[in-house]
Amino acid sequence: MTATSTTIEKAAENVAPNYVHHDKFVDPDENILFQNSSLKWYNLATTDDPVPVYIRDLARSFLETESAAGELETLGELGFVILHRCGGDFYFLLVSTWRNENELWESVYAKDGVDQAEFGLFTFSESHRATFCVWELAAVWHEQQVWKRYLLTVRDDKARQNYLRDRYRGPA
Repeated sequence: MTATSTTIEKAAENVAPNYVHHDKFVDPDENILFQNSSLKWYNLATTDDPVPVYIRDLARSFLETESAAGELETLGELGFVILHRCGGDFYFLLVSTWRNENELWESVYAKDGVDQAEFGLFTFSESHRATFCVWELAAVWHEQQVWKRYLLTVRDDKARQNYLRDRYRGPA
């Protein structure tokens, strides 16, 4: 199948004419531990408008409460969290874990403004849906590379600790 000029024109409409792209920064934070999971933590935002500490604390508290309630038991042993300030007061909380040896699984939570006191499960109405945005992919790419290296080890405690220490910090 070949792309027609109509298809290419339609794809170009995916970027609004007035969209202005800007860089963001991935900043690793303290890992978060649950009964069965050890997850790296990444804050993602512009450098001039970082994730506020109280939002990070709220997100961590939310996940700890979910874990205590048994809601996160099936996450998986290792993975990472991305707390993404999407602009203004909207935040995505992306919880990703490695399962079935080589699959990345994800739970998506969000907090939309001051009227929403807590993070909550983010649901999608369509089967073809967003996964990771261009900024989130910086951390995801790093994690994919680290996971491949982990899979090539004996996967003992030392290898797990090496995985958990290898975190990305940089532009997104």
